[in-house]
Amino acid sequence: MGDDGPIGRMRQDAALRQWRRAARRAETAPLAALRDGRARALPLHRALGQFLAVADRRLAADAAAAPDVAVPGTDWAWRPEAWRAPLASASGVTPVSGVRLGADLALFHDCPLGEIAIAQDGPWGQEGAPCALAVEVFGFAGSYLSLALDLPRDAAEGLLRRHVVRAALTLALEEPLAVYARLNIRHGPNTEQILREVPVADAPAVVEFDLAYSALNEKRVERLWLDLIFERPAMNRIALGDVVLSRHPRAAL
Repeated sequence: MGDDGPIGRMRQDAALRQWRRAARRAETAPLAALRDGRARALPLHRALGQFLAVADRRLAADAAAAPDVAVPGTDWAWRPEAWRAPLASASGVTPVSGVRLGADLALFHDCPLGEIAIAQDGPWGQEGAPCALAVEVFGFAGSYLSLALDLPRDAAEGLLRRHVVRAALTLALEEPLAVYARLNIRHGPNTEQILREVPVADAPAVVEFDLAYSALNEKRVERLWLDLIFERPAMNRIALGDVVLSRHPRAAL
C-alpha cells in the first residue's frame, strides 16, 4: 500500500504535521488561505474516507472473529473494545464530559473551551491491537482530562489480595506529558483506589497494582475501573496504540 519505506513514512509524517498546524490556525487564518486549504483538503478527505470505510469494515469483521487477548502467566486478560474494533461513537470534536466511546470507555474533563478532538485510527503495526485511539487537545482551561475504562465483570470474579493487576499501554505523545493510572475497586460500600505514574518513556508503558497493600475485602468485590489521567494536556496529541489489562497471582515468597 504505497511507499511503506522510511522515506514514505517521513513524507507522511511531514504532511500530517502540516495539516495539524493548519487545523490549529484555521480559526484565525485569512479567508483566502482557508479557501485554498479547503480545496486541497477535500480530495484528500474523500480518498481517506473511502479507504477508512473499507478498512474499518474489514477490521471489524476480523476483530469479531478473533479470540480474546492472551497474556502468559495470567488468570485474566482483556483488551477494551476501542482497541478491538471500530466504534461508531469514537470520533468527534468537542465531546462533552462523560461521553461514551463504546461500551466500556468514557472521556471526562472540565474544560469549557471545546477544543478537544477524538479519533480512532487503524493498527500501528502488524502485531497488537486492530485499532488505536487518539485524543487531540488544543486550548485547555480545565483542571483534568481522563479516560475511564470499565473492566468487565470477570475481572472482579475471584479477585484476591494476592493478585497483581497490570496495565500495559502503547503510548505516543506529541509533547512530554505526565500520565497517571488509577485503579478503582468497589467492594461493598467502599472503593479502594491505587494511583501510579505511567512510565511514558517505556514501550510498552507498564503499570502494576499490587493488591497486597490494599484494604480490599475479597468477599465483597463488585467492580473495577481504571482511570488514565493526563496532566496539563493543552496543545498535545495523546495516542494510545494498545491497552491490555491483566491480573496474575503474586509469586510466593
